[in-house]
Amino acid sequence: MGGLDWQDLLSAIALMMVFEGLGPFMAPDGWRRMAQAASKTASKTIRAVGLGLMIVGLALLNLVR
Repeated sequence: MGGLDWQDLLSAIALMMVFEGLGPFMAPDGWRRMAQAASKTASKTIRAVGLGLMIVGLALLNLVR
């Protein structure tokens, strides 16, 4: 296993920023409603969703790499 590849890390962060920006850019009203709904959701539920997304992301990354 080699060292940290800064180009890959920065590319991943840049791509994440592109994906994160798609919602507010393409559907600002829907994004606002989703953010309001999320603010009313319990922290435990939000953490569970975040954990699930991280696990799926790591599994996908493992398959691709």
